[in-house]
Amino acid sequence: MTAYTAFLGLIVVALLYLIYRIQAAQRRAKAGRFISAERSTVSSALAEALPGSVFFGPHPVYMESIQSYWAIQERDIIPQCIIRPRTAEEAATAITILKHDYDKRISHGESPLLLAVRSGGHSPIPGAANVNGGIVIDLRLLNTVVTSRDGSSVAIGTGARWMDVSKTLDPMGLAVAGGRNSAVGVGGLTLGGGLSFFTPRVGFVCNNILSYEVVLANGTLATASETTNAELWRALKGGSNNFGIVTQFVARSFPSTNVWGGFLYMTSSKASEVIDAFHQFTEDKPGVFDEYAAGPLVCLSYVQKVGIRALATHLVQKFVTTTVKNDHATLVEIHALFERSIEAIRRVNGMIWTLVLQPLLPASARKGQPDSQGLSTRTEPLVIILFTAVWKNKGDDAIVEQTTRSIINSIDQYAEFRGTADPYRYLNDCAIWQKPFDGYGAENKRFLQQTSRTYDPDGLFQKAFVGGFKLDMASFRP
Repeated sequence: MTAYTAFLGLIVVALLYLIYRIQAAQRRAKAGRFISAERSTVSSALAEALPGSVFFGPHPVYMESIQSYWAIQERDIIPQCIIRPRTAEEAATAITILKHDYDKRISHGESPLLLAVRSGGHSPIPGAANVNGGIVIDLRLLNTVVTSRDGSSVAIGTGARWMDVSKTLDPMGLAVAGGRNSAVGVGGLTLGGGLSFFTPRVGFVCNNILSYEVVLANGTLATASETTNAELWRALKGGSNNFGIVTQFVARSFPSTNVWGGFLYMTSSKASEVIDAFHQFTEDKPGVFDEYAAGPLVCLSYVQKVGIRALATHLVQKFVTTTVKNDHATLVEIHALFERSIEAIRRVNGMIWTLVLQPLLPASARKGQPDSQGLSTRTEPLVIILFTAVWKNKGDDAIVEQTTRSIINSIDQYAEFRGTADPYRYLNDCAIWQKPFDGYGAENKRFLQQTSRTYDPDGLFQKAFVGGFKLDMASFRP
């Protein structure tokens, strides 16, 4: 090793140590805010009823939960306390206490205490699974994965991640329709519909859930299946967290051995050829569809040169989506809009700006059990458009928000003009201002609203649980 190399090594070590000290100071500063948080009557009642499962700042369990969210927007939110139920019965006890507090506040004309529930905590939407000054139910201890004796199904705790499911099933030669990112939580992805590499073969993730164990608004623990609470069973297939807290999913499993997969990396000069190939694949010609082929996911990315800033790990994230028919001219226009949008975000520090094209063929949308997404009547192949943005500084939030709204509006306007628009919006990719349930169709939205009224007549999961997308119950007419 030369002296020069050793000198460079010392510089890198010093920079890493400096970053560690800065982040540690930031954590201590944030912890100071947690220490001063006052316990409310309801949080004290929860702590008494659930000893060892309710945590306040700056307890290490509380701190770990806050810092484990995927997006920095969620880590900046400070709840009053965090409940970590160890069993479904503890989750039911928590809901019973919270519902009593909710009823009391509503009867006195007060605003409800705000609540949130989390599984993996992977959503980039601020407040999707966390709440300022409220109470968070963190389900990550409900993470067991147990297969049936005959291997035809698997019971999965809502707090598990898809990597936990795969670690159990892979040695047995089994699989389920699950997330394409192993670090994503089971709960949120499944309740939002759930795209999978197995979707062409078996449908959405939700189309393969045989039953749900769910805590209802009144604190009872119920089962929803095709034969028990059938309306709730269907509503949970794409209806998000609007009906209760799911503590366990029983999913259909099937034999699966080795799977071929991988990435092809190309320069931007090949973009037109890639879009042509994607369009041809998604045309869904009779006799050509291969349900064992997951289909290409096309990602076109702009990556700002960040240099030493690549050492930073706490980044701001954003998703936004729309859906179009598989029309070549529309796909070409979407790519052109993406290229033009780069100028607006070129100076955003640490920006990674990606356009993702995801095929959805009619045959895939009709597989599995019925759901609430309204896709079973589609006869033309669709393309789910996703834009992802990752950047460093919250000071750039406004320009990113403006850019994402603008490009979606431009795509939707072009697709409407060309006759290639589709109202469906994949819930798990939606931005906070989008309305996925409108895209399910009026009949399906009304069904979801009616199911909410049946199982949550007082609106606990509409008014108190702030995360996810709500059902606009004000517009519901029985």
